[in-house]
Amino acid sequence: MSIKFSFKDEVFSLDKLQLPSRHYHFNDNENYIKLLNIGEGIFPKDKIRTFLSLDNSNLILTTESATKIYPSKKEFGIQKIDIVLKNNSNLEFINDELILYKESLYIQFFNLKSDENSTFFYTDILSRGRSFENFDFSNMLIKNSFYCEKSIEYMEKFDVKGDELKDYISRKSSNNFIFAKIYIKTKNNEEFLNKIYLEKFESFTYTKNKKIILGVISSNNMFELKNQIFKIWELYRKELNKNKFNLGKQ
Repeated sequence: MSIKFSFKDEVFSLDKLQLPSRHYHFNDNENYIKLLNIGEGIFPKDKIRTFLSLDNSNLILTTESATKIYPSKKEFGIQKIDIVLKNNSNLEFINDELILYKESLYIQFFNLKSDENSTFFYTDILSRGRSFENFDFSNMLIKNSFYCEKSIEYMEKFDVKGDELKDYISRKSSNNFIFAKIYIKTKNNEEFLNKIYLEKFESFTYTKNKKIILGVISSNNMFELKNQIFKIWELYRKELNKNKFNLGKQ
């Protein structure tokens, strides 16, 4: 199952749709797409691929709601996301949270390739599961890869079992159980990182070659966590001389 779409010179093209999915494309002031999977989640044996290409274009991309990963005895649900940015493009990908149900199995491959002049803002959110769960998923495998000018700039791999994550948080005596990772590329990362620090967000740093900014924030309240993400996103949009944008989901 897959969806493939692209923008060239700000013009939208749906190149492939073999997915039980709906997409909403708005273009009042900026290109804006919401993605919604029918069933609002990933089931065992599902293999879902999303491919996006921007060429001299801008796009705000989000999910309609949280992505739910349903329980499984032995089969993983798999999601693969491939993104290509070129010719001064800009992507702002605001993900809703990932909710791994009890005994769920999940694999994610995320690949983003950006040329020198393109920019992006990407977020991932992990919750502890449904309201009555506490990291009761079985296994989560994640591989995120970011390329800049055709070279790998940052790669991370996670092989996480729910019990291990639960134990780690308990040993840290932390009350926070929602985590967000933020990945940012601007025209001037050093200047932008200083702006983030001025707003008291201290858990941000560079990748090795300083081509991407990485950050982690956590909370015990989803509304509060998303407000923090939106505050950083607003800073990013100001950096690009863009006005504040309402996703229309609150």
